[in-house]
Amino acid sequence: MNRVDLQDHVTQSFGIRSEEFARLYEAFAAYFDVTLEEFVRRRHLELQKAGNKNPDIYAALRQEVLDMRFAARNVTERQIRRLIYG
Repeated sequence: MNRVDLQDHVTQSFGIRSEEFARLYEAFAAYFDVTLEEFVRRRHLELQKAGNKNPDIYAALRQEVLDMRFAARNVTERQIRRLIYG
């Protein structure tokens, strides 16, 4: 299904305007375009700013990536550190 077909289906099914669909589509596209690396780096900073320490952050990230929409492999703490720091 291409974007036009999806737009027609969603606008007709849910009674929303094309402009509303365009905003929703862009929001969903941005969410689903996040890579594992981008997510881990962003989330690490968020958890750090919240006062969490790295060992707790690494454990949290290992669990969070399992629930994300990208096909995340089972990552080790070392792999998480490498994603963050290179």
